[in-house]
Amino acid sequence: MASPSLHLLSLNLKHPKFSLHATFHSSSLTRHNWNQKTRNLNFQSGMINCSTTSFSSLTTPQVEGTLVLNEDDDEEERPLSQFWNEIQGCNNWDGLLDPMNSHLRREIIRYGEFAQACYDSFDFDPNSKYCGSCKYQGARFFEKLGMADRGYQISRYLYATSDINLPNFFQKSKLSSVWSTHANWMGYVAVCTDEDEVKRLGRRDIVVSWRGTVTYLEWIYDLKDILHSPNFTDDPSIKMELGFYDLYTKKETDCNYCSFSAREQVLAEIKRLLEYYDGEEISITITGHSLGAALAIITAYDIAELGLNLVNDGEIAGKIPVTVYSFAGPRVGNLKFKERCEELGVKVLRVVNIHDKVPTVPGIFANEKLQFQKYLEETVSFPWSYAHVGVELALDHSHSPFLKPTNDLGCAHNLEAHLHLLDGYHGKGRRFCLADKRDIALVNKDCNFLKREYGVPPHWRQDENKGMVRNSDGRWVLPERPRVEAHPQDITHHLQKVLKIAQ
Repeated sequence: MASPSLHLLSLNLKHPKFSLHATFHSSSLTRHNWNQKTRNLNFQSGMINCSTTSFSSLTTPQVEGTLVLNEDDDEEERPLSQFWNEIQGCNNWDGLLDPMNSHLRREIIRYGEFAQACYDSFDFDPNSKYCGSCKYQGARFFEKLGMADRGYQISRYLYATSDINLPNFFQKSKLSSVWSTHANWMGYVAVCTDEDEVKRLGRRDIVVSWRGTVTYLEWIYDLKDILHSPNFTDDPSIKMELGFYDLYTKKETDCNYCSFSAREQVLAEIKRLLEYYDGEEISITITGHSLGAALAIITAYDIAELGLNLVNDGEIAGKIPVTVYSFAGPRVGNLKFKERCEELGVKVLRVVNIHDKVPTVPGIFANEKLQFQKYLEETVSFPWSYAHVGVELALDHSHSPFLKPTNDLGCAHNLEAHLHLLDGYHGKGRRFCLADKRDIALVNKDCNFLKREYGVPPHWRQDENKGMVRNSDGRWVLPERPRVEAHPQDITHHLQKVLKIAQ
């Protein structure tokens, strides 16, 4: 039952800003007065329309102080285009995290949704012959996911071979006839093509999004803590975890999709896009969740180590900013790897839930929290020394009044749960308040984390009839999917340019 003073609250969250419409029984308030008078209002009933889901409405019981209707006016008046470099980490997010800057919060969530798109579009049904592939054609990828208004288009898909040192990571089909026996779809490269969005962002943004593992925590036990020199540089002291390295660099010559490694695919595409948009203001943003977060950091390091982001405009030389928004990611490399990333100017913002175990590994015995880590690496040559890269944004799921206590480690690790916590985070010690009204139903999209009183079923996101359709004969069948091009014809051409830069 709605509050007697409140007839209807409808929040229209059209990207990138939302408009507020309210109808009252007794009075009409200006937007300013509405913002001031409702900051501490207890909402008993509301309808939240979210552009990221078709889950229509949500009626919630009274939760005191969980909604904030507007951010600080001065902060909102400053357009993102005027300080996008700061949002992308040029000053290591100094002064933007505590209190949380509203522009930064929205950007982190936006990139987190790019990472979530990898899960929502991945076919992990072992009874499907398309298991391990993307469900959608690139041209309709964002449309199918309800993200057509984001202003981005898929530039290419990324694949990796399943013959790597992470045996529990790849989902395999139980059928004899499958789309590929060696390849797994691992993510995508996208570019902002909508000119209004380019103007809002203040630059042309290239996004690389890596998929994590659908088995959540099982893969973490396969990490052997083996450090390997990646050979991206002449310095053998820079090392990364062997399983991550294999996933990024291995290829299978007999497989159309993996005849080029994931590394070669992404570097060639970045090179192509930088040439295509030569002369424009550009950013390279890489995102991923879980194991995808590890791949994101490796990709950013690789791009910077190769100097792929260096530009020469006449006599003026500069760097295209390379930023990583990492969600629930493990440690990737040793202390020398961390230091080299910092030297190269790679900016990493790591979003973690303090109850999640994945960000604590590998490197349980020697990590960045150890006072004598540098001594262990350089003098003792301790072989299991790892260090996180970048700035950490630590969240705590116990602060959200919407989430129930649980011992399920998958809930603490869930990406949608992280995005929910971001929406309510305003700074250390500050009250949890949903700033951008992100639909809380999304939390239970692939887990069981919301309190029962919100009436949202767990694991609710699924394809209608599991993708089965009725054909002209009245039989239910799984339709054939259009074959996706493995690699663009010019990949070798652009890859050779990348290798030439590395020489």
